[in-house]
Amino acid sequence: MSSETIAIAADHAGYELKCSLKECLVELGFGVVDLGTDNTEPVDYPDLAGTLAQAISDGRWARGVLLCGSGIGMSIAANRFASVRAALVHDEEAARLARQHNDANVLVMGARRIEASVAEDCLIAFLTIPFEGGRHQRRVYKLA
Repeated sequence: MSSETIAIAADHAGYELKCSLKECLVELGFGVVDLGTDNTEPVDYPDLAGTLAQAISDGRWARGVLLCGSGIGMSIAANRFASVRAALVHDEEAARLARQHNDANVLVMGARRIEASVAEDCLIAFLTIPFEGGRHQRRVYKLA
């Protein structure tokens, strides 16, 4: 069981997938802080991404998950914040590489572009694959 808490947020398009992934996080033993939205009524993704990314940037949580229709808007919004490395992924391999090579700390997925079972596989990879460091560390430093 992990003592880590994962922050999660979604816009209206990602709401249902967020609910599913929250259950997965709990089953895996993670704490969950849900930063919204709470239904499928339209909301602005930059607001939700900003709340989560600011919390990661401030060190309140080490990792987070963002969901919107395509994942693109959330990625753009989150990566505007210092120390945030948000990776938009569509499959488990991309999630694994985002952790291994890029030390991604925010997983982003497009709820309209990914099946729930694949999203769970991506989440598990994101949570369990360590950053390799080494030659990749130099590159991650350059992102700062």
